[in-house]
Amino acid sequence: MDNFETILPKLIKIELFSDFSAEDENDRRILKLVYENLTIKNFKKGDVIIREGDYGDLFYILYSGEVQVQRNTPAGDVIALANLNSEQNIFFGETALISDDTRSATVRATKDCSCIILSSKKFLAICDKEPLLGYRVLLHLAKRMSQTIRNTNSDKATLYEALFSEIEGDL
Repeated sequence: MDNFETILPKLIKIELFSDFSAEDENDRRILKLVYENLTIKNFKKGDVIIREGDYGDLFYILYSGEVQVQRNTPAGDVIALANLNSEQNIFFGETALISDDTRSATVRATKDCSCIILSSKKFLAICDKEPLLGYRVLLHLAKRMSQTIRNTNSDKATLYEALFSEIEGDL
């Protein structure tokens, strides 16, 4: 894996670690602990990185390459939700840091790519030693999940409105 000085700029561009500064000595020390617990894994074009419905305890940062996020419809069809590349400072599987819930989407490599990986076990162990890491990262996770809930509620309201308009039009 690349050295700490190479990985550090990528880490602090990721939303979950964006409250850390490369210039602050304490922040660097904490992020060095994170770095020491990271692994890197390479994926070939077409490989599934995360599969919807599987359990997982790994958090991924897209270090290089491109991926597509996909979901299964109730009818069993696969729909593409987003095409993402490493320049967008993409991460996925973040809820695995705090929960061993099932994956909500599939992430597939659309080009050869590499991911920086952190397990929830290692993340929580670091947080035990460095509560500031846990506080900052979990605050970002909470904000992200809150926004997801707001967006979901808005989407549901739009769907209900469309459904009712369709039903009224049929009457």
